[in-house]
Amino acid sequence: MTAGKVVIIGTLDTKGVELQYIKEIVEGSGLQTIVINAGIIGKPYFEPDISNVSVAEAAGTTLMELIEQGDRGQAIDVMMKGSAEIVRQLFQAGQVGGMISVGGSAGTTVGCYAMQVLPVGVPKIMVSTVASGDTSPYVGVKDITMMYSVVDISGLNRLSRTILANAAFGISGMVKGSQSTQTQAAEKTLLGATMFGVTTACVTKAREYLEERGYEVLVFHATGSGGRAMESLIESGYIKGVLDITTTEWCDELVGGIFAAGPLRLEAAGKAGIPQVVSVGALDMVNFGSLDSVPGKFKGRRLYQHNPTITLMRTTVEENRELGKIIAHKLNQTLGPTALFLPLKGVSAIDQEGQPFYGPEEDEALFQTLREELNPVRVSLVEMNKNINDQEFAVAMAEKLIQMLEAKEN
Repeated sequence: MTAGKVVIIGTLDTKGVELQYIKEIVEGSGLQTIVINAGIIGKPYFEPDISNVSVAEAAGTTLMELIEQGDRGQAIDVMMKGSAEIVRQLFQAGQVGGMISVGGSAGTTVGCYAMQVLPVGVPKIMVSTVASGDTSPYVGVKDITMMYSVVDISGLNRLSRTILANAAFGISGMVKGSQSTQTQAAEKTLLGATMFGVTTACVTKAREYLEERGYEVLVFHATGSGGRAMESLIESGYIKGVLDITTTEWCDELVGGIFAAGPLRLEAAGKAGIPQVVSVGALDMVNFGSLDSVPGKFKGRRLYQHNPTITLMRTTVEENRELGKIIAHKLNQTLGPTALFLPLKGVSAIDQEGQPFYGPEEDEALFQTLREELNPVRVSLVEMNKNINDQEFAVAMAEKLIQMLEAKEN
């Protein structure tokens, strides 16, 4: 079976020479290409498969309107959205095997935005002048490979030829490799689980229990991007069940820590109607960087230096009440089988007797709020007199998820 085509996207008026060079290498490796021109004003260096006129129309406007308006920011926004819509249509038509782009800050914004409509697993390479800095705005939660151009992308020279060739051969190899590793064997049911350092023992035991029974488990570190990545994969239909043990990202969202996953966290599984077993892992802590990075308004709070770069802050009684309301509200919207497990002897490894965040009053505020706010018709509540990292607690959650999955199949 022939591998899918490689989509090449960029501004053919300013990066045409470089894009043609990539196109020739990819096609020389035996793959077909689809070139999308996201440029606006200048004449394209070579004829694309999809013109900038079509890109603008895909975003609901015309190229002439963009030129007449003369607003560069608006133009980039339109070409970004139009390119993404075209890539989405190409993928749905089975045309996309991988994608590559080159650009400066504007070109990187357009290229990466379009790449983000592709599912995880479809090869994506972005050669960019900004790839040596903070790439999170461009990568998001997708598997985009950012490749630093080292020099400005403004023509071909000894160094840029080498870098662009590496990228072109890289996307070619990725696409061919992705095709060759496909298997006809039935895939295992894919599950998602959330983990933090202080819930590792629980998640590890639950994962091992599930894998021994034939399931495949993806573990996401609950650092903001991890939670968003899991939610994205659920929305894409990859994940068929969730063991959302570690919901700590809501602490950072509520209080202002560094690992917030956004206001939509805890919604994807419920909307998709897939089985989910949820717990309150690490809701005892808000995360900051080094001790010096903790905002002054929190300096009187109970702090714990987890390591030189991470400082934890104990959540208060009032914060736990609010967290209980948020989690109950999210779970009450579920369209599928849902269970919430409460570990009455502590929600993390450091929330138990003798540990720095032991807080029975804070925990009880969380638990009682959940008891009061959860809709028992939609969510099953299970309470166990265990710490979250006790093996019995982990196994009980895994068993519950298996029961839900089997019931859904029958």
